[in-house]
Amino acid sequence: MATASVSGNRENELWRCLGEVNDPELDEPITEMGFVERAAMTSDGSVEIDFRLPTYWCSPNFAFLMLDGVRKALDQLSWAPAYRVKLHDHMFADEVNRGMEAGKSFGDIFALLAEDQDLGGLRETFAIKAFKRRQEAVLRGLKAHGLTDREILGMDLPAYDVARFEPGEAAKQKPRYRAALLERFPNRRADDPVFVTWEGPRIPSGALSAHLAELRGVRINMEFNGALCRGLKQTRYKELDVVDGEPTLVDFIMDRVPARTAPTA
Repeated sequence: MATASVSGNRENELWRCLGEVNDPELDEPITEMGFVERAAMTSDGSVEIDFRLPTYWCSPNFAFLMLDGVRKALDQLSWAPAYRVKLHDHMFADEVNRGMEAGKSFGDIFALLAEDQDLGGLRETFAIKAFKRRQEAVLRGLKAHGLTDREILGMDLPAYDVARFEPGEAAKQKPRYRAALLERFPNRRADDPVFVTWEGPRIPSGALSAHLAELRGVRINMEFNGALCRGLKQTRYKELDVVDGEPTLVDFIMDRVPARTAPTA
């Protein structure tokens, strides 16, 4: 019984850590996007991850950023297991899998393909979009609660932390925006304004409407890309019922059910 309890706790921890890895372009968890086809623990406590993307030609940069995020998440597991991460059905799957297994960097894996790629710049571009999308959701939620522009933009962290939303996008993005804000500005004081631009200046109360219009454009673009990504995934693979919040994919061609064990509550 104790062994089963430990196994269940570890599997819950595994899925929780994987759920903190985002598609960098969409700022949505890879588990919710259905990219983690299989996450299983073996009898010796090691972990096996099977990962598939919506198309054969998905950007290798994006594939690496997500898989690198998976690798970092697995490194944080409390029982420090050995693990194998395998990318399936991608034009660079062999190169990625060999490189990931060897612990190589993106440049090592893709060699000439990566020599002109600025992954640092790419990460920052995605971080900016995520920051803006999360902020917009919270701002819209606060306006829906009837707060004035001045009240919203005058919020500091203590006021922000006590704000409450009904279940929905604003509630989902509230802790995520807080995390993005403190990652961007780690030395921020508790009495500093919560709602600032990516560059750091406070948003003037008279400019909130224009600021929201800019953020709306970012969100719509990300939502469109997300819908396209989901549509391509659903066309390429059959999607079975969600099991305890974790989607399971089955290849149309292979028509097989991948081995996996759903996390327990």
